[in-house]
Amino acid sequence: MKKRGNPILSIMLGLLFILTLYLAFWPVAIKPVAWDTPKSEGYQGPFKKNNKLAELSFIDIGDYAEPEYMVYQSDWLYAAMKGGEIIRMRHDGSEMEEVITTKGRPLGFDFDSEGAIIVADPMYGDHGGLLRVINHENEAKIELLTDSVDDSPIQFADAVAVAQNGKIYFTDASQKVNVNKIGDVGKAGEIDILANSSSGRLLEFDPATKETRVLIKDLSFANGITLSKDKQHIFLNETGKYRIWKVDVEARNLSANEQQNGAHVLIENLPGLPDNMTRGQDGRIWIGLVNPRNAFLDLSADKPWMRAVAMRLPHFLLPKGAGYMHVIAIDESGKILTDLQDSNGVYPNITGVTETDDQLYFHHLNETKSIGWVRKTEVGL
Repeated sequence: MKKRGNPILSIMLGLLFILTLYLAFWPVAIKPVAWDTPKSEGYQGPFKKNNKLAELSFIDIGDYAEPEYMVYQSDWLYAAMKGGEIIRMRHDGSEMEEVITTKGRPLGFDFDSEGAIIVADPMYGDHGGLLRVINHENEAKIELLTDSVDDSPIQFADAVAVAQNGKIYFTDASQKVNVNKIGDVGKAGEIDILANSSSGRLLEFDPATKETRVLIKDLSFANGITLSKDKQHIFLNETGKYRIWKVDVEARNLSANEQQNGAHVLIENLPGLPDNMTRGQDGRIWIGLVNPRNAFLDLSADKPWMRAVAMRLPHFLLPKGAGYMHVIAIDESGKILTDLQDSNGVYPNITGVTETDDQLYFHHLNETKSIGWVRKTEVGL
């Protein structure tokens, strides 16, 4: 009599075979790109571990969430929220009010000479773009300034800096991810950085001519920016490659893959992923390191097939950095002036810093319904 096999084992083996095929061959949204990652030097030297941010104070923001970027303007603290709102409040959180809503997801923003808010919003309309927003009779009037360059859609409008001459510099973090389809800027960023699509761009929009042009392309998640004091250069965070650029405002269609006049790497091999960039006082340029370096990303940098397998996993299984709070301040030469950390992970995913005369406010993408802040005297400033 022929011995019957174990049907449960057969089913399990069949499912395992299907899962293996899926992880190995199922198409991914973005084809991962190989790159040479510098070996992480970790938290040493100017980045030596400290817990200077262990004791924060907090402003309750009620039903608002994820103040990813903030600006202090005319004694008001403005913050861009997950629900599409830009709110403002006094330094202590009082008089909180909603200024505008884009009904998208505002990220970086700045003010033009007429007081309008210039907003990078990757979830406005079909694929986002650069907006000019004014509050007219308690209603937001939104003008789409640009959503494409050289017939290429701007998919991930991220950071903004308005120059005194009116020109607007902003980043398109990635051309490969449509944030609306993914539904969340954090998830979209994680996917692009995992793939290392290197499709980010630094752009300029000229309100006088209505033209948009590329300063530098092929960046691995082009993120926070700020202008130099002389307004002749732009400092830029390249999140996916842990480095900071200095780019000439007159640069034209440069590539981050080539050495050429007009752009160079100012700082490289950071211990975390640089996100927002803001101007502070006394020559400080603040940078939020949203997550520490991820060992899997470094290990798989030259193994795109490994990252493709990871991209096929459910999002909650994707490799993520450990909860950590880390911000730094540099000067225009790239010297580290200040390093503030908290290794306890109570208030993680800090994207940036806004500095006032007395306080530091921390931008973030964490789940707390609050804005963390600290007195400058408490951290030696």
